[in-house]
Amino acid sequence: MGIQACKSMERQSLLESGPLAVALGDPAGIGAEIVLKALARAGLNAPVVLVGCRRWLEEQHRLLQVAGCTALADPAGICMVDLPLAEPITPGQTGAAAGAASFAWLTQATRLVLEGRCRALVTAPIAKASWQAAGHRYPGQTERLAELCGVGEASMLFTARAPHGRWRLNTLLATTHIPLAEVPRRLNPALVERQLDQLLAFCQRFEPNPRLVVAGLNPHAGEAGHLGREEVEWLEPCLRAWRLRHPTVMVDGPLPPDTCWLEAAAAWRGEGNGADGYLALYHDQGLIPVKLLAFDAAVNTTLGLPFLRTSPDHGTAFAIAGQGRARPDSMEAAITAALELGSASAATTRT
Repeated sequence: MGIQACKSMERQSLLESGPLAVALGDPAGIGAEIVLKALARAGLNAPVVLVGCRRWLEEQHRLLQVAGCTALADPAGICMVDLPLAEPITPGQTGAAAGAASFAWLTQATRLVLEGRCRALVTAPIAKASWQAAGHRYPGQTERLAELCGVGEASMLFTARAPHGRWRLNTLLATTHIPLAEVPRRLNPALVERQLDQLLAFCQRFEPNPRLVVAGLNPHAGEAGHLGREEVEWLEPCLRAWRLRHPTVMVDGPLPPDTCWLEAAAAWRGEGNGADGYLALYHDQGLIPVKLLAFDAAVNTTLGLPFLRTSPDHGTAFAIAGQGRARPDSMEAAITAALELGSASAATTRT
C-alpha cells in the first residue's frame, strides 16, 4: 500500500508543506461529495492526502456529475491512500461493510499524521451504528482517536468564524457521547477545571485575554439549589478555585443554559462581541446553539491529541447521499481551520 498519484512529492516536501490527511467517512454517506466539492472551491488551496477507496471515489465523482454537479475536484489529480472496499456500497444504505471501511480509513489517516507525513487530520462524517455493526464499539471518532494517540481522553470543541467582523464562536463540551442520565455522574470539579484549561488555551490562539462562559447544569443554573444542587455543591466552588489560579481571565458562570448563548447569537449577527469561549456541560446543551447559529460554518475540533483534528459539525446525511444536494460549507470550513491551526501541531507530531 502507498500514497498514489504522489510520486513527484518527496517525503521531505510532505513534511515541510504539511498536507492534510482526509478520512472520507462512511462510504454510504456524503463524505465523498462534500470533500470533492470543498476542494473545488475557489481560493481553497489545500494540499491533501485522501484516505479511502479510489475506485469508489471515482464512481462517486461520476454519479455526482450525472446528478448535475460541475464544481468537483477530479480524483485523478488528488493524492490518495487506496484502501479498497470489501464490497460495493450503495449511497444511503450503510451497514457493517461501510462501518468497517470508515473505521479503517480513519485509522490509516491518523497514522499518516502520527508518522509525521501529514500535519493535521480532517474527517468526514461516520455512522456510529455502522461501526457498532462492524464490531467497533466506540461512541464516535473522537474516542477512537484518543485510543490511537494513547491519550486518556479527548475533548470536542466547535468553532466557527462569524460572518461579520472578527468574532469567533468557540464552544467546548465538558462531556461528549454519553447518555443524558450519565452526565451528572460523569461531571466533577477536576473534569471541569481540565476542560476550562483546554478552552482557555484554544481561545488564546485568537485573543490573549479571553472571556469565558460556563453553562449551568440545571434549569436556571439550579436556582440557588432549588432546581438542582450541582451548582451550589461543587460547580460554583470549582469556578471560584479556577479563577484564583487564573486571575487575569474573566470567567462568567455558571449561567442559566437557556440564556448564556444569547450574547453569542447577537455577536453572530454582527451586534457586538460575545464571549471568546463557552463551556457546555453536555453534548446537546452546546450543540443546539452552535448548530442553530452556525450549522454550515461550525467545525468540530478535537483537543487533547498530539495533532489537530477537524471535521464538519453535521452527520452522514444518508437521505440525500449520491444526489448532489449536500452543501460543502462545513467541510470547507474544517479544511480551512486545519490549515490555519495545524502548523503548530505538526511540529509537535514530528518531534
